[in-house]
Amino acid sequence: MDAKLLEDKLTCSICLGVYQDPVTLPCGHNFCAACIRNSWRRCEKACPECREPFPDGAELRRNVALSGVLEVLRLAPPEPGPEPRAAALCPRHGRPLELFCRTQGRCVCSVCTVRECGPHELALLDAERREREAQLRAKLEVTQQQTTRANSQLQELQQQRSQIQNSACTLCSVVSGKFSRLLQALELRRISALRDIEAAKTQVLAPALDEEQRLQGHLEALAQYGQRVQELLEQEDDQTFLQELQQLSEPPEPFGPLTTLQWDEDQQLGNLKELLNLLCGLLLEEGTPPEVPAKTADLDPVEAPDPLVQVPSVVCPLRKELWQNYRNLTFDPDSANHHFNLSCQDRRVTHCRQSQGPARPGSFKLWQVQCAQSFQAGHHYWEVRASDHSVTLGVAYPELTRQKLGTNTDNIGQESCSWGLCIQEDSVLARHNGDAQRLPRVSARLLGVDLDLARGCLTFYSLEPQVRLLHTFHALFSRPLCPVFWLLEGRTLTLCHRPGAQLPPAPQEEASVLN
Repeated sequence: MDAKLLEDKLTCSICLGVYQDPVTLPCGHNFCAACIRNSWRRCEKACPECREPFPDGAELRRNVALSGVLEVLRLAPPEPGPEPRAAALCPRHGRPLELFCRTQGRCVCSVCTVRECGPHELALLDAERREREAQLRAKLEVTQQQTTRANSQLQELQQQRSQIQNSACTLCSVVSGKFSRLLQALELRRISALRDIEAAKTQVLAPALDEEQRLQGHLEALAQYGQRVQELLEQEDDQTFLQELQQLSEPPEPFGPLTTLQWDEDQQLGNLKELLNLLCGLLLEEGTPPEVPAKTADLDPVEAPDPLVQVPSVVCPLRKELWQNYRNLTFDPDSANHHFNLSCQDRRVTHCRQSQGPARPGSFKLWQVQCAQSFQAGHHYWEVRASDHSVTLGVAYPELTRQKLGTNTDNIGQESCSWGLCIQEDSVLARHNGDAQRLPRVSARLLGVDLDLARGCLTFYSLEPQVRLLHTFHALFSRPLCPVFWLLEGRTLTLCHRPGAQLPPAPQEEASVLN
């Protein structure tokens, strides 16, 4: 075997020497135990070659196989090497070049030192090499430190860029949703305001119609009286004139003062101006806005503290019917993957790039989380808002695997004990027992899940921009079902809460229902 190649394979990339007490990192790279520990004292705990982070709490493990190889090589007799190379000779004096002139920066012989380099600083060749090697190693170490620092800065910059991109995407979605709901509220209020103005106009003009009819009658009476008087004035016979004059009735009484119509534009616009000011405040003010008058039955479920949650939106009859079985759910922190961050009283989950702490016992090793509530009987409905595509909603029996199998990070619908709907960028997949049915793409940000255990139906709905049935699973559900979710890195899921919604029944209540 080539000794040079073997030496390269047994060389530590930190000290550039043969391994001393070699240890192996999880990524597979080997280093001297002392070298890697010294390196971690100066920088972050990561592999110096591939930059993979070293897990917190893990310990360095001695590479037994590599240590055995090194021990065999140390005990083996050295192989005969090539003949030592003849010492180079001075081109001027023909003597061996045994010294190094530091002043001139060249190798010299003993004659050169007497004739040419007398006052110069001289050193033995091997001593000069050792010193120069030490300098190079110091420079190499500085370069490696700079490389480590630059890689760390690059990773931090990329992480910040990713966070900003995700944040901007989330903000665009939130702002778009706010304006959409605000436009819906404005349209409803516009219709209501026009209807109120029309009703007020009708009420105010009702007396005017009566007055107008009475005036028309008075004018007709005056016209008849005037015509009768004109006919008498044109009568030529005196006797006839006097007789008919005696029969002429008195003229109509004067018409009394008209009733003043009370129409106040400021009064008609007063409530509307107040409402518009409140709606504008929803965008301009922070915190909880003043409550816009609206019936609870016309309000969407509350996703989280949101300045627009009190703005009413158009709700179709089907969705109102589904709301009769609405359940306010929360995420189970003990089941959440260690990259998940739960907030808003366990109603919102965000998949973060960095670990949020050590994994809890029994938590998903997959990128999944389940709800704290489960259902064994009855009819239940809940709604979820997603920040973007690449999320999965579903239900599963308690035996759903929590360990990661292979490269998949999602097992909802991949086994017989779970049913799921996977929202992808270009399509939707309805999955169960490993079978997937591809559905058309939808703009699925707000989704509804309806679980009717008595009928054995699990139905998924897309709720925006209009209610649309996506898929229905039919099965004989024999054990308690728990809502479960998967989401890609950077995604956020929010469990919407509806004011006054019925709480999910406790397990003992469901058991009594079954009995």
